Amino acid sequence: MKSIVILISGRGSNMDAIIDAELPLEIRAVISNRPLAKGLESAAQRGVPAIALDHKAFATREEFDTELSRVIDQFRPDYIVLAGFMRILSAGFIARYPNRIINIHPSLLPALPGLHTHEEALKAGLKIHGATVHFVTPELDHGPIIIQATVPVLSTDTPATLGERVLAAEHKIYPQALRWLATDRLELSASGVVRIQHLDVLETDKTTTLFVLKE
Repeated sequence: MKSIVILISGRGSNMDAIIDAELPLEIRAVISNRPLAKGLESAAQRGVPAIALDHKAFATREEFDTELSRVIDQFRPDYIVLAGFMRILSAGFIARYPNRIINIHPSLLPALPGLHTHEEALKAGLKIHGATVHFVTPELDHGPIIIQATVPVLSTDTPATLGERVLAAEHKIYPQALRWLATDRLELSASGVVRIQHLDVLETDKTTTLFVLKE
């Protein structure tokens, strides 16, 4: 069985969705760069080792990333899963775990990288917004895409209401992406394109299309 370590910075709602999905993965630890992150308490209550590593205790980003690597390596995970981890990882950290770091971003990448994506979507007059699960590369929010979900942008939307619908979609597609990883159905080509083997449509609604693996 493959294993993961989850990195968070806040309440950990995507972490909760991953744990609740009961994936064929071993969750070896949850680590937060913020000691007061609510997600740490949630992880501990579920029996997952919960570790606080305060980034403010380190003089540089590289020093924090070095210590973060040391802690992660104690758990020997196959993948590192960023679930609302609000730190930009250094190139050295990413190079240490090639094609092993997964992130979720609240936009349809490559559109709207960075922060404040819901505000930017409304400002640009987009009609469709969404979320993307992708591999992490040194170029921020530009790694190979694993899965995306779309949500409509309504004329009455605020950044908060739009963000709520995007987050609900995130909670569906992140476990799905990790299930593909766990069951060896995901392939990353040499050109950086992700291919998923043997898919059927499981569910389609107004926010998300889900897929199931054929036996």
